[in-house]
Amino acid sequence: MAKEITYKGKTAEEWKNISREEFVNYAPARVRRSLKRGFSDSQKRFLARLAKFKAGLTKKPVKTHCRDMVVIPEMIGSVIHIYRGKEFVPIEINVEMLGHYLGEFAHTRSRVTHSAPGIGATRSSAGIKKAKG
Repeated sequence: MAKEITYKGKTAEEWKNISREEFVNYAPARVRRSLKRGFSDSQKRFLARLAKFKAGLTKKPVKTHCRDMVVIPEMIGSVIHIYRGKEFVPIEINVEMLGHYLGEFAHTRSRVTHSAPGIGATRSSAGIKKAKG
């Protein structure tokens, strides 16, 4: 039997039933301060779209540019497409993500991959002459 994942001693089902005001008491200091200030207009629109999607009123996936949105209990179990500068990355929200920001799960910088070195990049290629043509 697999171990049930908990966050701060509560299971996913218990977290889904907790209100936003009650979640503030469990959140870290930076997140608590952010939540007490209230949501911005874009964050409110995002939460409204998420509520519509969870209610089944729309079939379109929930996409957002709100990387500064805090993961709150009502998001648990949903798949959110977060913009990372070029494309939207689908992220499934689980209990362990509570109290983090959405931007933490969609990195904007990718790993740099290089091809072979060019002419003059190494000592051995210094003797190679370019073909004139």
